[in-house]
Amino acid sequence: AYGHLRSEQGVHRLVRISPFDSNARRHTSFASVALTPEIDDEVEIDIDDKDLRIDTYRSSGAGGQHVNKTDSAVRLTHLPTGLVVACQNERSQHKNKATAMKILKAKLYEMQMRQREERLDQMKGERKQIDFGSQIRSYVMQPYRMVKDLRTGFETSNVDEVLDGDIDQFIESYLLSEENRA
Repeated sequence: AYGHLRSEQGVHRLVRISPFDSNARRHTSFASVALTPEIDDEVEIDIDDKDLRIDTYRSSGAGGQHVNKTDSAVRLTHLPTGLVVACQNERSQHKNKATAMKILKAKLYEMQMRQREERLDQMKGERKQIDFGSQIRSYVMQPYRMVKDLRTGFETSNVDEVLDGDIDQFIESYLLSEENRA
């Protein structure tokens, strides 16, 4: 749905005789339409073994002879992103690897969430000011009846049908104009 309805994103202008004005003057109203795609909150972090470089080394610090003789510290490098996580908290290499993997997954999750936020901010940034001259479509009901998409030039005199939701022609003309630009 987002793919087709994204064409409706922008400022829409309505020109009509206001039913609230006793002098029956023409009024102009603006509405800003903003769309965001529905994003699945179930984020699953799968790390493929081929995307990891696992280095083991001797731990530093307290621990005596055990840390000097065994490679219990673990460093994980996620090759696609370059993220590096090291762990040497435990005496066991397996426990350090498990801890490092949890930390790496948390960092990858955080990175995904940051990218998602940036995409949403980018979409929000595409919004225009709600003002004269920034509209994508005008709905004129006085002195003549017409709906015109200012991006594609498509227009129709069936104002009531469009206001009742018959916008397929506008969506199609927008998608065709996008295809022609590409």
